[in-house]
Amino acid sequence: MSTTHHPPNPEELRALAVRAAAEAGELAAEGQAGITVLDTKSSPTDVVTKMDRAAEELIRTRLLEARPHDAVLGEEGGGASGTSGVRWIVDPIDGTVNYLYGSPDWAVAIAAEVDGRVVAAAVNVPSRGEMFEAVLGHGSRRNGVALRAPDAVPLDRALVATGFGYFPERRAQQARVLLEVLPRVRDIRRCGAAAVDLTGLATGRCDAYYERGLNPWDWAAPGLVASEAGVRVGGAAGGPPSGDLVIAARPELYEALDALLAPLGADTDG
Repeated sequence: MSTTHHPPNPEELRALAVRAAAEAGELAAEGQAGITVLDTKSSPTDVVTKMDRAAEELIRTRLLEARPHDAVLGEEGGGASGTSGVRWIVDPIDGTVNYLYGSPDWAVAIAAEVDGRVVAAAVNVPSRGEMFEAVLGHGSRRNGVALRAPDAVPLDRALVATGFGYFPERRAQQARVLLEVLPRVRDIRRCGAAAVDLTGLATGRCDAYYERGLNPWDWAAPGLVASEAGVRVGGAAGGPPSGDLVIAARPELYEALDALLAPLGADTDG
C-alpha cells in the first residue's frame, strides 16, 4: 500500500474541523447539566471532567476516520504520531471550570497544523450558538459571516481580557502585573476560557488580550480566527505566542500593551 500523501487542502481541513467541533460541542452541551469533576491535572484548581475525555475521544475518532495518517495533539490524551505532515491540535473543552459551573463561556477548539504552521481552525462556543472558522490567508468567519476586528483604540480606552494560571505562585505574580495594568486601561475582563477571549477579540467583545501559561491547544485555533480578522497574535518582546506569554490586539494597540507588560514581568512567575 502506498504511503504517498497529497498536499492537504486547508479548506478541507477547515470543513473537517468544523464538523468535529460541532459534534463534540453538541455532546458536551448535552452532558453539561450532570457533569462531575473526574480528577485534577496540574493542581487542585485545574479540573478535568469525564466530558473532556469523551469529547476529545470523539474528535480524535472523527479526525482519524477521515484522515488516518494525521497526528493528533490533544489536551487530555496527549499526542498521536502521524505520517501525513498534518497535526491536529485539540482542546475538547476550553474553560472546564466554567463548564463545570454551568457558565456559557467554554468552547471546543480544533486547529490543523501543516509543517508547523496552523492553516485551518474551528472554534465552537455552543452556549452562544457561535461557530468560528478560519483558513490561513482566507479570513475568518462567525456563523458564516466574515469577521473584521474593530479598529485599535488607545491603551487607556482598551477593554483588556486576561486569565490566571493554576499555581498559587503564578497567580500572585499575575495579580501584581494586574495591579499595574488596571489603572492604565479602560477595564479588565476575565472569562476563564482563552478560546472565548481570542474569538471575542475578533468580534469586538474586547480590545486586547494577554495571558501567561497557555498551551498550544489554548491558542492554536482561536489565534488563527483572531489573526485572520486582523488581530496581531504574538508573545513577549515581539516573539511568537508561547507558554511564557500570549498577547493579542490590533497591531497599534499590541505595541502599546507589549510595552506596558514588558517591564512588569508578565512573562515570568516573579
